[in-house]
Amino acid sequence: METLDAILVRYVAQGDDTRDKLLGAAFVVVHSNKTLYEGSTGRTSIPSNSTPFTPSSLTWVASSSKIITVPAILTLVERGLFSLDSDVRPLIPELAALQILRGFDPTNGAPILEDNDTKITLRHLLTHTAGLAYDLADPDLRKWSKSIDRTDNNLHHTLAGWTTPLKFTPGQGWRYGTSIDWAAQLVERVTGETIGVYLEENILRPLGMADTTFHSISKRNLGKAGCTLRDRGTGSLQMRPLPVPLEPPVECGRGIGQEEGGIPQKETVDEMFRPQLNDVQRTSLQDRVNNRHNTMIPEFPPGTVVQHGIGGVMNVEDVPGKRRAGSMHWMGMANCHWWIDRATGIAATLIVNIYPFPNAVFINLYDELERAVYGELLAELRK
Repeated sequence: METLDAILVRYVAQGDDTRDKLLGAAFVVVHSNKTLYEGSTGRTSIPSNSTPFTPSSLTWVASSSKIITVPAILTLVERGLFSLDSDVRPLIPELAALQILRGFDPTNGAPILEDNDTKITLRHLLTHTAGLAYDLADPDLRKWSKSIDRTDNNLHHTLAGWTTPLKFTPGQGWRYGTSIDWAAQLVERVTGETIGVYLEENILRPLGMADTTFHSISKRNLGKAGCTLRDRGTGSLQMRPLPVPLEPPVECGRGIGQEEGGIPQKETVDEMFRPQLNDVQRTSLQDRVNNRHNTMIPEFPPGTVVQHGIGGVMNVEDVPGKRRAGSMHWMGMANCHWWIDRATGIAATLIVNIYPFPNAVFINLYDELERAVYGELLAELRK
């Protein structure tokens, strides 16, 4: 435990100088149903006398919330309301209208769009194989948006912001984007409840997660754990507002709260951790990972072979000194990461509230913490 405390302190600013440091960090490790470690250090704002950053600080977990959202969606599959492989387009007409962007006319730059006749399944959405991408992160979609004078984008959290052409025929590749947001819409169309309300009733409240929410976040005083941005010139930290609206027009798979987890039925969890991608999809994922290593898998050595479950990326082989094969992980825009290692029973999350990602200081901190978990905590469990 002292080792983990010392690692956190070493990476977090303890005074006014924030150069090459984090402002605050909280790290939680669990084994099965027991908390092995819960520690934090730092503060929630730039002044050195600011409120301490603790595991109870309210933070923006962004896409880390997908590991909560996905099990909630899967409870509707358990209830027989739809299946993983049924076509969701009849329930979400916006998806039925999407065309496939095949390129741009070399003579006038006009988008070349093709009608999509292939079904879009819930499995496609939950594994990011539907062809949907984040427009702000994709040069082709940015060019398409400009060509039609589009004003909304994915960070506006509107249906218009999520509505973009597909990058490929559904099922023929892998691309991270708005798929989970549309899957959350499926919950709303079927149940008549927002994803926030459905999560609270079926996942959060039963687990006692009173401080995790998709809505009314301005009332929860988010400023208690503000986001920071590093000045590239000086290396110092500056406070910055969230890049998303405090009260999103449409709730989606990107929440805010104290990072915990929700558990559906065992058979559903088993399916979540089963490798989901066929060879074409896995090759597409591997290419993306290899080209964006520090963004997508900074905790793994370059060249690590990956797969995708329902809810996150999985490492196919043991990572030396770290998690075992078949573990799942993902992250959020504010450099909050989690992993679940079913082989050892270890799961952990690190929250730092700094963006954008990747962040070199965070990457080094995360690496040291995970190595300490498997080098010391796991060894203690086996005694």
